[in-house]
Amino acid sequence: MSQERLTVRKIKEVLRLKWECQISERSIARSCRISRSTVSEYVKRAEAAGLKWPLSEEITDDQLYERLFPRTIQLNPKAAYIPDWQVIHLELRKKGVTLRLLWMEYLESHPQGYGYSQFCQLYRDWSGKFKPTMRLNHKAGEKLFVDYAGQTVSVIDPKTGEIQEAEIFVAVLGASSYMYAEAQWHQDLPNWIGGHVRAYEFLEGVTEIVVPDNLKAGVSHPSRYDPEINQTYQEMAEHYGVAVIPARVRRPRDKSKAEVGVQNVERWILARLRNQRFFSLFELNKAIRELLKDLNNRKMEHLGKSRKELFDLVDKPALKPLPATPYEFALWKKAKISIDYHVEYDDVYYSVPCHLYPAEVLIRATERAIEIFHNGQRVALHPRSHEQGRHFTIKEHMPSDHRFYSEWSPERFIRWAEKIGPETAKVVQMELDSRQHPEQAFRACLGILGFARKYSIERLESACHYAFANEIHSYRGIKNILENHLDQLTSLEDMTQMSFMPPHTNVRGKDYYN
Repeated sequence: MSQERLTVRKIKEVLRLKWECQISERSIARSCRISRSTVSEYVKRAEAAGLKWPLSEEITDDQLYERLFPRTIQLNPKAAYIPDWQVIHLELRKKGVTLRLLWMEYLESHPQGYGYSQFCQLYRDWSGKFKPTMRLNHKAGEKLFVDYAGQTVSVIDPKTGEIQEAEIFVAVLGASSYMYAEAQWHQDLPNWIGGHVRAYEFLEGVTEIVVPDNLKAGVSHPSRYDPEINQTYQEMAEHYGVAVIPARVRRPRDKSKAEVGVQNVERWILARLRNQRFFSLFELNKAIRELLKDLNNRKMEHLGKSRKELFDLVDKPALKPLPATPYEFALWKKAKISIDYHVEYDDVYYSVPCHLYPAEVLIRATERAIEIFHNGQRVALHPRSHEQGRHFTIKEHMPSDHRFYSEWSPERFIRWAEKIGPETAKVVQMELDSRQHPEQAFRACLGILGFARKYSIERLESACHYAFANEIHSYRGIKNILENHLDQLTSLEDMTQMSFMPPHTNVRGKDYYN
């Protein structure tokens, strides 16, 4: 007996128990060994077909099955105007557009056209010809997928002949698959952020969402449910008004657009460049831009349009405008205020209001400025400097005599140094005298005096004796003396004759010439 006839027998039994015996659907399901939802579906189909119990003896099993499960009507193309399904497919990617709206617009032009259910079925049949991964619908202007390609490109230094591998940054729009690619030296935060900035400039607009992979440069702590975004990345997103939604861990469908985009870049750009030699990143990016244009203009077989055509038609009108100025890259760093009411960034020291000591602050560093924040409020702004070891002090940040010096003062450091020994006191005094503001030396003095615990009082005294003889008074100078055991030389004559550098086998002493 065919499966169809078995089904008809079960349907008859369901209808008998329901309409004749008045048994609940749950009990019918147990009796017929089928699910409750199946019982409900059989009853609804019978009611929709206008059937009543008992069934007419004139209805054969085949006729009953056909009435309950009518076969898909083979539509005659001449019976009604067939819509352009490619146009329908593209229109669906626009925000707020639904199949019902498109069907209503279709009927306005073709009143004798298909009904809504047939319209939807025909569209599903047409779209079902594509692979499942190609049917993912992304709304126009909604998402930009970003990632790095797995392949790299070799770049030769024309002066040294050294070969360095360049990374390939890829960005793909969700709706149109329009692509951007560029070569970068590293997958670090500055390049990661710069890739986004240049991608949006290339698109001449901004999406609502950016979907990165869980790259460490952009996502500090990957998580399937609550990834933590790097603060610089978050600031860039706020500047452009986009939401960063990383792809979930072990969910490849979340980043399928990026993976397909990377695959296209590797096949149609990097593979074509495999036999070329490049001597600068600029030269490589120029070649990538030319092939990228060709890739975006190539027609996609399944849609009959190029990425550029789809971009102009679908994505570009939906993109938000670029902000007035591009994002300026900034790094964030936590720092604790030292006793000299300065914080350190890149070996340069910047002042903050002294009353904040010893709080923790956030430093925002751009190429031109250093901003310091406490509890979300900016408390200091300094021009950026690259002069290592230098202090930048704003007068208003300096303490008053009665408030700050009761705890920390030059005299206190001198007294502390004198307890260690006279040589240490001389060096500390030299360090304090070398600064425009004595407070700027407090950090270095603390470090010097701390060597007494690490190396012993005797060694610190000996090192300061050596340092004073060679006019050395900085923290780093004392540290080098101790680390290289220069404080353990046997005589003052050796100290004065020897320059301040680590011992080396190639350096000839005075005895060589005797």
